[in-house]
Amino acid sequence: MSDKRIITISREFGSGGRELGKRLADELGVAYFDKEILEAIAEQTNTSEWYAQEVLERGMLPGYTLHFGHSFSYYSPVAQQAVNLMVAERKVIKELAEKQDCVIVGRGANKILEDDEPFNIFVYADMESKMARCRERAPEDEHLTDKELARKIRQVDTARAKTQEMISDFKWGDKRWYHLCVNTSGLPIPETAPLVAEYAKHWFERKERYK
Repeated sequence: MSDKRIITISREFGSGGRELGKRLADELGVAYFDKEILEAIAEQTNTSEWYAQEVLERGMLPGYTLHFGHSFSYYSPVAQQAVNLMVAERKVIKELAEKQDCVIVGRGANKILEDDEPFNIFVYADMESKMARCRERAPEDEHLTDKELARKIRQVDTARAKTQEMISDFKWGDKRWYHLCVNTSGLPIPETAPLVAEYAKHWFERKERYK
């Protein structure tokens, strides 16, 4: 068990989980890791960030279904590269968590750091709220219909669930595997973050008291 205060954020696409994670880190005065993890993985495996993200966030490449920790029926350069990426991801996340108190967004960190007993949060929202947040942050040249945007959101969430399955036996989004589930539907993230930070403080205080 680690003596560091580690928070992991799992989140539905468009729920505001990334923003909540960053604001939570600021509230608590701890490090925040998100895209920095992907950059480190790409550097360690000599691949592009785009390629690493495709494999690690989608959990597959055309013709290959990947399950970390399970044997492959055959090996190929593509399959081996995917395994290398998952090994690097695990190494990077564990190294970051060993060095400082931090908030880590995504990457299956709740499972990877299971032995360190992090405070695990799942952030979700209704489709209307997720679509609204996605439109607020969309590039100017993106013109998706409501139907297309809803499909994109569902596809990303499905991919995140599959990625969780690669490294864990528990289901992504199952409330039994999180210490706090936050429904951000209609809620402003700047006002929600301080409340979550206060909850996290009490959780860590209780954890230290009963070591």
